[in-house]
Amino acid sequence: MALLHPDCVFNSPAVYRPYEGKDATGFLLKNAFEVFEGLTYIDELEGDGTHGLVFKARVGDKDVTGWDYLKTDEDGLITDFTVMVRPLSGLQALVAEMGARAGM
Repeated sequence: MALLHPDCVFNSPAVYRPYEGKDATGFLLKNAFEVFEGLTYIDELEGDGTHGLVFKARVGDKDVTGWDYLKTDEDGLITDFTVMVRPLSGLQALVAEMGARAGM
């Protein structure tokens, strides 16, 4: 939470409209870290104010690979957090689990 900018925007792999604010982003990340079993970051890409973190995990009985794309401000706070997940069956399992946690 300490790394999130107050106006951070979270772009979900499953929802068109972004979630806005530190609290919403923090809620989603906390739950995602609980849903992703065995989450392991396997690669990192870095640019000027951007970071790409490639990960592997399991969601239920599905193996997933994903990418967290982060944009940071001059203070190093995350202003934009975009998540991509594959394959589709893994994304569907993630959506079902996250939806249940968020009461959707």
